[in-house]
Amino acid sequence: MKSYVVGGAVRDRLLGRPVGDVDHVVVGATPEQMLAAGFRPVGRDFPVFLHPATGEEYALARTERKVARGYHGFTFHADASVTLEQDLARRDLTINAMAIDPDSGDVIDPYGGRRDLAARVLRHVTDAFAEDPVRILRVARFAARLPDFSVAPETTALMRRLVDAGEVDALVPERVWQELARGLMEARPSRMFEVLRDCGALAVLLPEVDRLWGVPQPAQHHPEVDTGVHLMLVLDAAARLDAPLPVRWACLGHDLGKGTTPRDEWPRHLGHEARSVQLVEAIDRRLKVPGDCHELAVLAAREHGHVHASAALDAAGVLRLLERCDALRRPERFAQLLLACECDARGRRGREHDPYPPRERLQRALDVARAVDTAAIAASAGGVPGPQIGAAIRRARVAALADAGIAAAS
Repeated sequence: MKSYVVGGAVRDRLLGRPVGDVDHVVVGATPEQMLAAGFRPVGRDFPVFLHPATGEEYALARTERKVARGYHGFTFHADASVTLEQDLARRDLTINAMAIDPDSGDVIDPYGGRRDLAARVLRHVTDAFAEDPVRILRVARFAARLPDFSVAPETTALMRRLVDAGEVDALVPERVWQELARGLMEARPSRMFEVLRDCGALAVLLPEVDRLWGVPQPAQHHPEVDTGVHLMLVLDAAARLDAPLPVRWACLGHDLGKGTTPRDEWPRHLGHEARSVQLVEAIDRRLKVPGDCHELAVLAAREHGHVHASAALDAAGVLRLLERCDALRRPERFAQLLLACECDARGRRGREHDPYPPRERLQRALDVARAVDTAAIAASAGGVPGPQIGAAIRRARVAALADAGIAAAS
């Protein structure tokens, strides 16, 4: 019975990156021996145990066999005869198929993981990679985490064959969302979409995004011209600004409607906001996107143009924008909308570091509007109907915004 540190902890240690969770594989043991040693079983599909002192995961060495299509179509074999090399062979990438002997500190690397770390290459371990289509998403996510790594040509070719065989169509929505969400939160999210696009998976999973490449925008507003290129710049701006997941998801969907603009209207995209809302709603239903991400994505798709142009609004117009965004009741979500709009503005070639005045100005406008003493206005109304009180509150907020000098002159 012998345990080894495996997977991401080994990779990150060799890269000099912070090590998160530490996973272990145990060779030469049975479940009964693990229980007798005090380990607590937690694995549902295969034998995984928690260490009685550290709480770290220890899995019995196992092999996998594909028996049906899709992510769940596997059987697992775990017993004391499975070797460390057999266990590592089932892993996705060579850089994740290494182990460290905790007693000697030696790195066990039967599949060339250290070589590929040095060469900055993401390469599949064996052709068993093709048995799990989720690995396409994982490779793309690792490309976003390690943006200076390239995908080995033979791995890209294998992923294309998986896509052509329809394996990506069998992925369950929850798992697609999980991997996309994790990739969006990496250092350079654009790399995830570039890898998915290169192998054809993006056209299957997110055709609404894939069709943006090749769609032009006016060069005076978008020096990068191409809408797909713009979207990638926006996502990377969101990463630089350390935006949370709802903001990054909103960035992904904000311009989807431009992909449905008739060619004879290019490079203008009149009405793309409403089309973007429809497409965001369709994607979010399909992938079962969480509510906070869905709500912000719809809001950003609908309102980002109005936020960008808000300097031209008078006080009443600013208040209408705040009301449409439900900013008075949900200031935190409005702050996320403003951040998403800043990412959009910074996602233009050569303008990545330009200031974005609408964010500060509209945040200040919201603070001014919320500072109006609505309770005092209601108390002084003397029992008049509710709509009249609401109108009085609106007048007070418009006056406050005008006095603060935030809005354009009416």
